[in-house]
Amino acid sequence: MNPSKTVRVPAELGGQLGREAARRGVTQTALVEAALRSFLTPEAADRRDEVLIRRLDRVTRSLGRLSRDHVIISETLALFVRYFLVVTPPVPDDEQDAARALGLERFEYFVTQLAERVAGGRTLLDDVLDEIRPAERDFFTVADFTAPVSAPATDDA
Repeated sequence: MNPSKTVRVPAELGGQLGREAARRGVTQTALVEAALRSFLTPEAADRRDEVLIRRLDRVTRSLGRLSRDHVIISETLALFVRYFLVVTPPVPDDEQDAARALGLERFEYFVTQLAERVAGGRTLLDDVLDEIRPAERDFFTVADFTAPVSAPATDDA
């Protein structure tokens, strides 16, 4: 028989232990034994470190992609603004008030569209791809290849 040890744990931890043991279908003793083995075995620490390193590597790669995407978006916006400022002619003084009113109206529409897209989870890219993606009817079917080909008409007369 194994020597027994008496260990006192807080009631909340004891409740968690009981629920977890029931969920796994094992005894509380078996669960405590497995946890102690994992905690006291040096290889377990190495395995935990390996798991953490893999997760950190994934996070690092994700951050790299986000950084690259951020640079692309920033450059795209900067190029658009520069192009817009270069090609847009100045507004005459007598049309300034009307231009400001129209600009405010367009900006409010832009903000509304942005809020709807962010809330809805759809992107402009999704919409564009949906518009240009060919429909099923645009593809060839097996019948197109198996239909008999009629001979071209000839002028024998």
